[in-house]
Amino acid sequence: MIKILVDGDACPVKDEIYVVATRYGLKVLLVANTRIFVPEGFGVEMVVVDKGPDAADDWIAEQTRAGDVVVTADIPLAARCLEAGAHVLGTNGRPFTEDSIGGALATRELKSQLREIGVASGGPRSLSEKDRSLFASRLDNLVQKGMRDLPGS
Repeated sequence: MIKILVDGDACPVKDEIYVVATRYGLKVLLVANTRIFVPEGFGVEMVVVDKGPDAADDWIAEQTRAGDVVVTADIPLAARCLEAGAHVLGTNGRPFTEDSIGGALATRELKSQLREIGVASGGPRSLSEKDRSLFASRLDNLVQKGMRDLPGS
C-alpha cells in the first residue's frame, strides 16, 4: 500500500491531504521537527525528527518508496523523492515531474542568487479556495496513479 508523506512544517494544505487520504484509506506521515496538531481518525501519524536544518527532508527521502505520494514545497526534496520513484506534489498544487524538476531547481538557484544580491522577492501568495480545490484534485489523481503503479494492481 502506498502512503502519503508530508513535509509538515509549513504545509498549508494539511486538511485537504487528510480528506484525500481518508477517501482511500491511506496512511499519512506528517513529518516535522516540532509537534504539530494531528486530528484523530484520519490515519495521520505525526513523525517528529531532530531539529537539524534538513532532518525532516532526510527522513522523508529515506522513507519514500516507489508509488508513494510526497507533498512538499521544498524543490531539492522533491528531486530526491522523484529519484526514489515517488509522485511529488507541491503545496501549491503543482506536480513535480522528471521533466519539470530540472527547471524548478534552476529557478530556485536563480532566486537564491537574486536574494543574496539584495533583490527583494515576496514569498508565496496565500492559497484561495480554488487553489485548495485544485490541490485536492491533483492529490487525488496522484494517489490513484500511485495505487495503479503498485505491483499486482
